[in-house]
Amino acid sequence: VVRELLKAGLGGRNVALAGRNRSKLAEALKWAMETSSIQAPHPLPLIEADVSNPIALAAMCRRARLVLNCVGPFRLYGEPVVSACVDAGADYLDITGEPEFMERMEVSYHEAAKEKGVLVVSACGYDSIPAEIGLLHHLSQWTAAATWVPYSVNCLIHITSTEKVVGNVGTWESAVLGVSSAKELRKLRARTKSTRARVTVPGPAITKPSSISWNKALKMWAVILPSADSAVVRRTMSAIAAGGPPSIAEEEMGLLSMDAARKEVFRPVHFGVFSAVPNIFHVLAQVWLGISILSLGMFAFGRRLLLRFPGFFSFGLFQRGGPTENQVEAAKFKLWFIGRGYSDPAIASMPAHHPEPDMEVITSVSGPEIGYITTPICLVQC
Repeated sequence: VVRELLKAGLGGRNVALAGRNRSKLAEALKWAMETSSIQAPHPLPLIEADVSNPIALAAMCRRARLVLNCVGPFRLYGEPVVSACVDAGADYLDITGEPEFMERMEVSYHEAAKEKGVLVVSACGYDSIPAEIGLLHHLSQWTAAATWVPYSVNCLIHITSTEKVVGNVGTWESAVLGVSSAKELRKLRARTKSTRARVTVPGPAITKPSSISWNKALKMWAVILPSADSAVVRRTMSAIAAGGPPSIAEEEMGLLSMDAARKEVFRPVHFGVFSAVPNIFHVLAQVWLGISILSLGMFAFGRRLLLRFPGFFSFGLFQRGGPTENQVEAAKFKLWFIGRGYSDPAIASMPAHHPEPDMEVITSVSGPEIGYITTPICLVQC
């Protein structure tokens, strides 16, 4: 993130780095300048702040207009930063992909943030900017003909690399802890269900998708993925269906208003997220990964095993220390959005006959490595 700030020309007097250890902050800044070949035009202040020290955290937030929070797992370390930002009147962005944390923060701090005029926005990294922007681009294709009506969109995620794909252990920890918080998330959603606008999709009720299926269009296996993207997209559709608050962009930058965007781009659809893999061996590896997390993550002892031996249970996909620079540079992602719908609204309005969609639209979004390149780009541009 620091490197991306420098690349974007934002490493000026108005930016500071905050963290638990001043020397590690200095090392991060030095690394960012060396790897970007860009020197900060002014020395960046280094602020010591720890989530376990509310006084230091509050002092840091009082000095800020905007806090970019990159410290996870957010279930463990995120709330003190949100609370301090709301109290201090500082806007807050983070890169979490943890649905329970996001939805709990909304319930706990929405009213206070609204009263203070503070923005609290999660999922500003790879989770879930490419999925949301990609879906908006996909839906805009359905407006090419006034009669086209989208019904469902499946997002298939494919990650490739000329080297071994390796993820940061922090992502693994968030996934493991997410299983342990699944019960709390279900209770939270049951409590807030009546407060969310219902999204009505034209056509018959959607059938539950297969956990594993063969996609003929892509000639790849699709494995259902319990991704934050689907939760974030559903929350966005619900917010837009409710009217949505006016955004800074539409008020100050003359962009499309929420109402205009809803008419021009937004179409309510059933949305699902899948991992796209080329062969059955990758399918079996993902099934093993899912079974390990779901079965062991429900119990304290199992979670300790998962957190202690991430490399073993993930087949080396997640490792302490994360990927090397070469592994980061070699990795890429691609999202396919496969939409099905109707060529005529009259067909979609006959749910009693359960008509099958008679149209298919496929779009894609691609980019560099998801954790160390795409996520900082998304966060800084947000």
